[in-house]
Amino acid sequence: MTKPMKHAYLMAAAFAALFFTQWAGAQTNIQAFYDFGSDRQYVTTTLEGFYGDKWGNTFFFIDHDYNYVVDKTIVSPNGTYFEIARCLNFWQDSAVAPLSFQLEYNGGVYSEYAINSAFLAGVDYFVHSADFKDTFNFKVLYKHIVGASQKVPLQFTFVWGFQDLFGLKGLRFSGFADFWWQDHLLFQDHYGKILPEQSHTVFLTEPQLWYSVGQFFGCDNLNIGGEVELSYDFGSSRGFWCRPCAGVKWVF
Repeated sequence: MTKPMKHAYLMAAAFAALFFTQWAGAQTNIQAFYDFGSDRQYVTTTLEGFYGDKWGNTFFFIDHDYNYVVDKTIVSPNGTYFEIARCLNFWQDSAVAPLSFQLEYNGGVYSEYAINSAFLAGVDYFVHSADFKDTFNFKVLYKHIVGASQKVPLQFTFVWGFQDLFGLKGLRFSGFADFWWQDHLLFQDHYGKILPEQSHTVFLTEPQLWYSVGQFFGCDNLNIGGEVELSYDFGSSRGFWCRPCAGVKWVF
């Protein structure tokens, strides 16, 4: 079982200049989401950072799901998930500047299961508007999941970000879509538990909408918004699922 790139990976990866360091900057933020999915209904916090430099950029995030229950009361996080990715680009002033080489690690552990370590390597292609407000990334990554079998060891990722959407200052639409191959068992559908059924592929997309409400009272750090997780055969859930979330984000 794997959990793909999440929340602002794509906000961060698409945020201004993956390799044009005159626009790239450091950002660290924390997010808190409530997941309204029928099989979830708990809070997740995410600490993430994105840092650009002359050699490319680094991104990481750490998720905690607050759903460990004792006597019908949530008392602690249930586990953690971690990703770190590095895009390398030593040719920022050349004709192939939009192309970067990417390395990535994913993994985590929860009380009832582990998320197998995954190692990824590949290329990232970045396009943007003249002012960098609108961005798009396409990634092709070799993906090795430790202890799992795969028909094809690849992951395709699309990332987008639109700042000041519809001309409204502070409104940002961002997200990602992942498709990868992994042999994994499905144990539930929308009606409950099912006999184990094998799947060979996973699709996940998480469009997000954020609005900087803090701009109205001198605190640009504060954002409110949400995301919708749309997935097919993700985790142990069979078929198509839609899980809406609402959240707040503080940018340090």
